[in-house]
Amino acid sequence: MIQRRTFAIAALFLAPLVASSGRAFAQSTEIEPDDGRLRPPEIVPEEPMQLERPLQPERRLESENIDEEEAVRIARDEGMVRIERIREGRRGWVIVGIDHNGDDMRIILNHQGEIIDIQRE
Repeated sequence: MIQRRTFAIAALFLAPLVASSGRAFAQSTEIEPDDGRLRPPEIVPEEPMQLERPLQPERRLESENIDEEEAVRIARDEGMVRIERIREGRRGWVIVGIDHNGDDMRIILNHQGEIIDIQRE
């Protein structure tokens, strides 16, 4: 009884493999009636996929706004060495600090992380 059950389970799992393996090894040939030579099938290039509508850049959802850590990283990438203050305002993030020359620096980022303004004093 156990052997029959094992065989039935194995048959269920192997049946799709056996059925699909024939497609993988199938070959197409043409025999011309006039000369009897075998010819390989012609390779037809695939046409590029046609899109129904043009691609549009993805918009970030409100939940995808940058956080304080990402705002600090952007400020450091722009040359801010020491950060004195950071706050989230209505336009985005405002980061105040000092650059590598010791000058005061203020960076304003929008909520998506794009730089709106850099002020150096």
